[in-house]
Amino acid sequence: MGSFPVNQPYKNWRSRLYEIIFGTVTPAGKAFDVVLIWSILFSVVIVILESVHSIRSVYGDILYGIEWFFTILFTIEYILRLISVKRPLGYATSFFGLVDLLAILPTYLSIFIPGSQSLLTIRTLRLLRIFRVFKLTHYTREARVIMSALRASGRKISVFISAVLTIVVIIGSVMYVIEGEKNGFVDIPTSIYWAIVTLTTVGYGDLSPHTPLGKALASCLMIMGYGIIAVPTGIVTVELSQTTKKESDMRKCPGCSIKGHAADAEFCRSCGKKLL
Repeated sequence: MGSFPVNQPYKNWRSRLYEIIFGTVTPAGKAFDVVLIWSILFSVVIVILESVHSIRSVYGDILYGIEWFFTILFTIEYILRLISVKRPLGYATSFFGLVDLLAILPTYLSIFIPGSQSLLTIRTLRLLRIFRVFKLTHYTREARVIMSALRASGRKISVFISAVLTIVVIIGSVMYVIEGEKNGFVDIPTSIYWAIVTLTTVGYGDLSPHTPLGKALASCLMIMGYGIIAVPTGIVTVELSQTTKKESDMRKCPGCSIKGHAADAEFCRSCGKKLL
């Protein structure tokens, strides 16, 4: 999203609007973002409070009015963002553009689908702008490292999840045969649900085996669960370590061009210049 020419009054106005809404350098731009962040926080608190029956029964109308106030406010802001950018469609289909749209849609949907306004908590995603507003670039870099590690782990995790799904389907089917409907395992999907709950060591307790053979199978599945939980953790940890090392090796000082700085380093170890 580039800047706009300033040779026409209209474009002057759009350029100024863009500077305030998307910029963080000017006092007006930073003030806009700070007010926006506080508005998002306050609106999310209102949504949470509105879901509490005891509070809603007393202050329901007030909370509902405040909720609509913030929705209209964010709607105006969203429209202004589309007006100020050079390519409105490009912004509308970007990550933050979609988040901005989803942050206002639930209130309008609540007119047709009661209760959907509870989805307004998605507005918390808009707080990601705080990293840009306060120039917390080192946090952004750390987030990039984590995302790279997760992407690198994708195939391994997919294979692992496929194996787990195979196990729970087989064990669930076997448990259905062993326990049967009389013990609560009324069908294979229910038995698979039990296998997932048991394998993940969640253990809701709403369904349990009664026969000795069923208990033996459940015990094996529980023990297997502890080993299985460690697998994705190990995969992501290894990838995270490798990604962090690559990130460190690539970090180059803008002053002396020396590479190999630690991921959390802020200054060059050789010349002391601040790292980007």
